Amino acid sequence: MTIKKIIKILNCQVIVGEDKLDTEVMVGCGCDLMSDVLAFIKPEAMLLTGLSNLQTIRTAEMSELKVVCLVRDKQPNNDIVALAREKEIILLATSLPMFEACGKLYKSGLMGHTEYYK
Repeated sequence: MTIKKIIKILNCQVIVGEDKLDTEVMVGCGCDLMSDVLAFIKPEAMLLTGLSNLQTIRTAEMSELKVVCLVRDKQPNNDIVALAREKEIILLATSLPMFEACGKLYKSGLMGHTEYYK
């Protein structure tokens, strides 16, 4: 699924990565616990989270994630935006709660990691 399609499905704001909207994402995960992200998420996935802090971007970098989408109208501060830009991580934001955002993406065909990495 392309970032363009994700933006349309979730009515996202693009914060970082305006030039990468054709990027493909194969798998998604909704999580607020960064230790679980480090333990379970596979590289090149999309993370949906309500945590808008520097650790979210650092965790995404360590986990080799392509995209972070902040849910529940969370807005990153300038330091988070700068770090996402530096690490070339696409950063999106949606007003949807995590459950609804994950459900809409799943219903539209984005797989979870247990389905994609069988």
